[in-house]
Amino acid sequence: MYLIPQLFIIVLAFISFEHEAIITYAQSYTSVVAPVHKHVDAAKPLYSVQITTFPVNVQDPRENFLIDIDAPLIWHECIVQWNMHPGSCPSNTRCTSSVSCEEYECTHVRTSYTYKNPSCPPETNISTTMPGNWIYCTCPVNVVNPVTGSCGQAFLNYDEFYLNTRDGRNVFTGLSGAFPNAACAPSSSFASFPANVTGVMGFSSSSYALPFNMYYLVRNTFAICLPSKPSSTGVLFFGPGPYYLLPQSNVDVRSYLSYTPLLKHPDSFGYYINVNSIVIKKRSIEIPTNTATKLSTIDPYTTLRTDIYNRIIRRFSMVTKRLRPAKPVAPFNLCYNTSTTGLKVPDIDFSLPDGKKWTLSTTNSIKQVTSEVACLAFVDGGATIEPPIVIGTFQFEDNFLEFDLENSTLGFSSSLLRKQTSCANFNFTLIKSPL
Repeated sequence: MYLIPQLFIIVLAFISFEHEAIITYAQSYTSVVAPVHKHVDAAKPLYSVQITTFPVNVQDPRENFLIDIDAPLIWHECIVQWNMHPGSCPSNTRCTSSVSCEEYECTHVRTSYTYKNPSCPPETNISTTMPGNWIYCTCPVNVVNPVTGSCGQAFLNYDEFYLNTRDGRNVFTGLSGAFPNAACAPSSSFASFPANVTGVMGFSSSSYALPFNMYYLVRNTFAICLPSKPSSTGVLFFGPGPYYLLPQSNVDVRSYLSYTPLLKHPDSFGYYINVNSIVIKKRSIEIPTNTATKLSTIDPYTTLRTDIYNRIIRRFSMVTKRLRPAKPVAPFNLCYNTSTTGLKVPDIDFSLPDGKKWTLSTTNSIKQVTSEVACLAFVDGGATIEPPIVIGTFQFEDNFLEFDLENSTLGFSSSLLRKQTSCANFNFTLIKSPL
């Protein structure tokens, strides 16, 4: 007669222990982390993040995704299946569960979050007859290749992505998961991508991008630190910090950051800021009022509307007139000879609201294109480009950027090299999870 109360006490104790263990584990990490790599084997320099995907029938569950802060949707190489029973997935293939054309997600993604591009085909449902005369209807959605700009279609799915947890300094073996709707595309969709990159990871403000789908402790804040060399490993964080880079293991990178508001754009899920002027050696180059500046992880160099670009070139030529000129190398128009000496040029400051400034030192303004020629890494985008300014990835390298979507702010460090560290200085050594 004492058996039931005893069992009840045991069950309560087990539940209490398990609940306490979950709380302890949740409190043991403040963010999640993933390695970032630079690729130079495509039409333009690109950056990928390595994330663990659902390991169905593949030897290595890790997958490399292009980092796209403008993409509203995650898509990668996989196939959708209705029946996920063991053995149903082809050998060495990533398989995911399909979203039906009749489900809410299908309509919502199509009407709100896919690309509105004239080159995109109509999104037409595809029906498949399965054994037993069951008819299933898949959900094709439009996706845009960020390398070529071409539009294609992928199939909406239920997906799983995992990143390593961390407590600020240590990276744990434990994983934190995200379970968004993503899309599957055939391997031919990634022919123009860098080698071993088989997906696009959306980091935009869309509710189908990765930030919105992370665990609540780390949701809606992410930070990117792009490496400057293909041989180096940069870092991506989810969560509000702290962030530590070697060798200053006791310095939170947040102490280096200045902040400026992130702006919304009616036709984009990407990120924009206000740039009031561009300052070169104390001379301001004014920008038209209410000009939004876009941030891009796909454009390799800062691109300017022709009228702004020409003023930048004139001013920069004037303050560097003692340097030896060189024949321009496309896509650049202002180049210098570096065969005898290195190149040191004045800083370029993006003047932001509230007196803030984002400083581009030589390493982020001058691109060494050959052993003897270096060029100002700004590009003329033409007379009608919108937006008039797009800040590209060369200007991001070895800069720490924190996107706080909850408060709509961008934190930026300017060059970490001036702080005696870099984006390649994160310690990825794994230690055992707290539990």
